[in-house]
Formats: sequence, structure tokens, C-alpha cells
Amino acid sequence: MNYQNLLSSINVTFETLNKSEKKVASAILADPEAATGSSIANLAKKAGVSEPSVNRFCKRFGTAGFPDFKLKLAQCLVSGVKFVNSNVQLNDNVSKYTPKIFDNAIHDLVAIKNQIDLSLVEKVVDQLLSARRIFFFGLGTSGAVARDAENKFFRFDLPVSFHVDVLTMRMLSAAAKPGDLFFMISHTGRTKAIIDAADDAQANGAKVVGLTTPGSMLAKKSNFALEVSVSENTEEYMAMTSRIVHLVILDVLATGFILRKGPDFLNHMEKINRSLKPTRYKNN
Repeated sequence: MNYQNLLSSINVTFETLNKSEKKVASAILADPEAATGSSIANLAKKAGVSEPSVNRFCKRFGTAGFPDFKLKLAQCLVSGVKFVNSNVQLNDNVSKYTPKIFDNAIHDLVAIKNQIDLSLVEKVVDQLLSARRIFFFGLGTSGAVARDAENKFFRFDLPVSFHVDVLTMRMLSAAAKPGDLFFMISHTGRTKAIIDAADDAQANGAKVVGLTTPGSMLAKKSNFALEVSVSENTEEYMAMTSRIVHLVILDVLATGFILRKGPDFLNHMEKINRSLKPTRYKNN
């Protein structure tokens, strides 16, 4: 096993675990750092299982027992190369850093899939369906996500635009009206221009959806906060998995939008797709 991705392995295999193993896994995933300093008795108590159950769990993931598991878990949490990725080391070669990047993305996607509030997804789809206009705002890496959102939603027969310019954001939010929907994307949820725009849009009667970190300033300012917990510090490392998770969340919302529109809407989608055929060479 690649112990650098021990947490990823636990997340990915979570649904295949038995009842006791799931309790241990949940206790560890809730606070991995605390688990590295815990005694087996304390972890067993926290998980509500016996000490032998904890040991069996540890051995399932290729370790000799709880002490060895704690050591491997601590190694998994060690920071990597700043401004690149927390799991990448300076001496990693292509055979090491390539699977690490893939595993990080898989880990966070599986975690978000298990945590996402489906009722909130439905509410956000409701807002998208009823919106008079939709504005996607994002800066930096989130700006690229906002651009992708426009590329999806403009096909849905409603006014949609994305914006990555701070001055344009200020003007649009100042001119917001009831029925407008401002979809703010920010992993940190602390970007000043985004927060200011959310305040202005709401003051003018528009609704705000925030795609951001749990408990962030943007989450608190939003009418509907899609809070996704991604284990990535973008102030120290390059934005990687947070961007991928945000893109998948937008795919989920786009899918919900189309399905809620019903079968007749598929004719419109087919018309859009047919318009692209003349732009492509035929397959040989």
C-alpha cells in the first residue's frame, strides 16, 4: 500500500467496511491528526468499538497494528513541497508524484460525494431554474471554474455570463435586481471582491449562491452555501483538487437542471449539439 495516501484508501473503501470498521474509519477521518496522538483505548472509546476491533481495522490497511498504523498515518499527514502539493516531496520521481496527484483528487471527490447535502443541491437547482439572469463570479483559479460554468449553462436557454474582472463585478452587483442569481465561487471564501459583490447583490434583492469552504465568510454571506471541505491549503499549495471538486459540483447542478426541465428540453440540447457538427472533420 502507498501509505502517503492512507486516508484516501480509507475513504475510497469506506462503503465496503463492516459496521465496526466504519465506526473506526469515521473517528479517524473526523480528526486524523488527533488519531495520530491517541491511545488505542481512547480511539476505541471515541468510535464506540472494542480495542481488538481497532487493531483489526489497522491490519486491514496493511499495517502491523495500531502503533504502526499511527506512524503511517502521521507520515501521510506530513506536508510536502510548498506551492506544489502537500503530498509531493522534492525527491519524488514521475512514478511517485503522478499517482499522488490522482489519489488526492479521488480522495476528495469520494469524500465530497459522501458529505454533500442533496437537499441543498435541489434548492440550488430550484434557484437556477427560476433565475431571471445568472452571473458566475470567480477570481484566479475560481475564475476558470466560473468560465466553465458559463460554458455549460449558456446552453440552457437563459441569460448567463461569467466575470473575472473586479470592476465589472462591482458594477453588476450594484445593478442587481430581484430575480437575478449571483453564483460566487471561492475556495477560501475570503476574497474581498467576491464578498463585497455578494453584499451588494443581496442589498439589491438578488439571491447569492456560494461555492466555498465550510464556515467561510462567503458561506455566511450566501443565501445558499454549497460548502465543500477539500483538504487543500491554496495559500501554500497550488490549487488542484479544490478546482476539480468545484467543477464536478457544477456538473451535478447542470445535470439536475436538465433533468428538471424534462424530456422536451432535450430537443433544445440536441439542437445545440447539431450546430457543432459542421465544425468537425468526420471520423475516418
